[in-house]
Amino acid sequence: MSAPRSAGAVAAAERNALADLFLDRGPDGPTLCGDWTTNDLLAHLVIRERRPDAAPGILIPPLSFWTERVQARAAQRDFGANVALIRSGPPSWSPIALPFLAGVDVQEYFIHHEDVRRAVEGWAPRPPEPARDGFLWSALGLLGKLAYRTSPVGVTLQAPDGREHVAKRGPRPVTVLGEPGELLLFSAGREQAVVSFDGEPADVASVKGLDRGL
Repeated sequence: MSAPRSAGAVAAAERNALADLFLDRGPDGPTLCGDWTTNDLLAHLVIRERRPDAAPGILIPPLSFWTERVQARAAQRDFGANVALIRSGPPSWSPIALPFLAGVDVQEYFIHHEDVRRAVEGWAPRPPEPARDGFLWSALGLLGKLAYRTSPVGVTLQAPDGREHVAKRGPRPVTVLGEPGELLLFSAGREQAVVSFDGEPADVASVKGLDRGL
């Protein structure tokens, strides 16, 4: 029996698959990240790993001006060279390289890999993968609480095997059902996710209408 794959190994697999897809789609391909092209998304990933001074602006609006400036400069560099940087992983001095953050990298690269895969017609979910899906399920516990924090109704996230994360306690609970990766994508604000719902129609509509982006 082979040893379980580590978070670092799973993140590296997602990173390499996304690098291959970037090269296949080229710098002007669409993504699910608003009006970002593949080149914009790639620049975001590069500065996330290599410009810690710009990272706070990703989540803190008053600092976003600096993040945008650094990302714009990164986007002007050679596309293939930026892909090579992503494929090589974060440098040892980067905070992203800390071992305990490997699980965060699995989540980040899975979501952005799908942001590129699902931006064109004809996509289908990738088959379940136990190691990857295990890390995604763990990440979903915190992400779900953040994504549904403003929900007026209760929200439970349920995997096909019956496991559940209670994302929001509240009245008239709605259950969102799907594979761990699909639940993660939906909770991260992606509509291109294969999930189903159990609850009253009006309550399901309220969950679907939430601003789930972080």
